[in-house]
Amino acid sequence: MQLRTFTAKDMREALVNVRSEMGDDAIIVASEKTKSGIMVRAALDRPEAVEETPVEEPAEAQDNIATVASFEESYRNGLIKRLRGAPQSNKIAAKPFHRTELLALLGKHRLPDALAHDLAKTAEQSLLKDMTLALACALDRRMKPAPLDISKTGTLLLVGPNGVGKTALAAKIAAHARLAHRHVLLISTDAEGAGALARLEAFADHLRLKVEIADNAQALADIVAQCSRDSALAIVDTAGFDPRNAKARTAFQALAMIDGIEALGIVSATADAEETQEIIAALNLLGAQRIAVTGLDLPRRFGALTAAACSGQGIAHVTRSPFVAAGLETLTPLALARMLIESAARDADQGSTQ
Repeated sequence: MQLRTFTAKDMREALVNVRSEMGDDAIIVASEKTKSGIMVRAALDRPEAVEETPVEEPAEAQDNIATVASFEESYRNGLIKRLRGAPQSNKIAAKPFHRTELLALLGKHRLPDALAHDLAKTAEQSLLKDMTLALACALDRRMKPAPLDISKTGTLLLVGPNGVGKTALAAKIAAHARLAHRHVLLISTDAEGAGALARLEAFADHLRLKVEIADNAQALADIVAQCSRDSALAIVDTAGFDPRNAKARTAFQALAMIDGIEALGIVSATADAEETQEIIAALNLLGAQRIAVTGLDLPRRFGALTAAACSGQGIAHVTRSPFVAAGLETLTPLALARMLIESAARDADQGSTQ
């Protein structure tokens, strides 16, 4: 297996470089934005008996390879298995680009019409012949990957509707922080919610962390100030609410405006796409500049995920499991394009066999 890394000013230029230097058999296995543009990781499968020459990678790429998240790695491993299992050829047949077909595919994922047409138009303008790569280019224009820097983050206020997985996400972030050797404090503002505090305390016990209760904005401000002095990461788990409700949103704004706090909006991949757009817009009014999307293991349609990714807000992380050990993952345009196209293909295959 030959692996190479390419850097370019944008996705289209990177893909052209991959094709020209590695050929049409090359598979894009990861992509990541850099300060100077974009980094693309490509793979080319070869027989095991062929001795591969080590490829010297750019210094910038060497610094960034370790940050490619498991989300991309899982796709890469799946593609490699398919490559090795192909009976006649090592090449995965590319799905040719057709704008009408892409619109139909996005419609199956229940994307809002305006977003679907915008993505299809941009994908067509990329002039790429591969459906996945063309869609990835279109998504790259809209998405703003903004993963958390656990080593520097101060206090996170997790806000969003009921049932989107805020408590589990708080535990996942705390686990990552512990692995980074940071002191972590979990804070609950929902002491009276049905089982909310008990669940947070259960996660805290597993991670050997302490849970503080903040009954009001002043109490939370005092705890956050102490965490700041201690250089600790504070993670605030809040009660679920509808951010579109102006009265409810006002109550949470008092918390979001506390000095040193960053509001992190949480939405679920199982929600309706248009509802998700409305909720993210309301979370932005509250001060949330970044979004995390939970529950990617549940839906068969990824309209809500795509709406969140293309909302204009930074996408911090996504999660595919309620279990803390599953961790946080970073969503890239290429990974999302693959999810949209490959899941639709699987559904079509299943429908044809029934």
